[in-house]
Amino acid sequence: MKIAISAESTVDLPKDLLEKFDIHTLPFTVLLNDKVFLDGEIEPQKIFEYVKENKILPKTSAVNEYQFEEHFKKLLQTYDAVIHISISSGVSCAYDNAVKVSKNMENVFIIDSLTLSTGIALLAIKASKMVKRGAELKEICESISKCIPQVQASFVINRLDYLYKGGRCSTLQLLGANILKIKPQISLQDGKMYMKRKFRGKLDEVLIEYTNKLLSEYKAISLDEVFITYTTASDNIVASIKQILIDRGFKEIFVTKAGCTISSHCGEGCLGVLFITK
Repeated sequence: MKIAISAESTVDLPKDLLEKFDIHTLPFTVLLNDKVFLDGEIEPQKIFEYVKENKILPKTSAVNEYQFEEHFKKLLQTYDAVIHISISSGVSCAYDNAVKVSKNMENVFIIDSLTLSTGIALLAIKASKMVKRGAELKEICESISKCIPQVQASFVINRLDYLYKGGRCSTLQLLGANILKIKPQISLQDGKMYMKRKFRGKLDEVLIEYTNKLLSEYKAISLDEVFITYTTASDNIVASIKQILIDRGFKEIFVTKAGCTISSHCGEGCLGVLFITK
């Protein structure tokens, strides 16, 4: 059976990795005032510049049912089945939209990743490798579903105003972070975002501290893949974090930039290290 692995653009993978792992995506929509863009049509930097100039945050729109239907139909022209790994139902309605469409289609299976960004990518890559090994459809779906609780997805946020205006943090959290110059670690649990740690200090120093604490928190980590995913970051800090991951023994270290959807909610200076635990 020929199986397609699918995800929304919130998987945050560049074109070369999508092609390498044969992952098929369809885009969220980004709205900058009265202008509408598909995720990937513009660079996140353009979004940050727009916010600075206009003092208005972008809005994002999930993939709708019609878009999912067209996407799945197209894949089924080439593949026998589709496994779609969706952004967490706790942060987007995309999963629900995909499920509604799949109920009227054969051989389309939807998995709620309960994560976002390259947390989804970790699952999609695992599924892709299983497809290439010749694993059965049921085995892949069951293996990915069991792996979901083991995905560790977190980010350090430099600016909470993006999350605040997007309705994802309270006024109290925003004021406290601004006054105390806090840079929070936002993690996902049961598919929803929460503030796990609070760091203070210069961003680059915080990111090093975050990475070291994150790795020390888990005794059993799968060292197959790890992602460094960021909206904006200096080359030096990315290189420093990459070295920490090399020293930890990770086999493949992917450095990726967050796409427009994730960037619209996290803002500049956001960086995460994402991996799977055993």
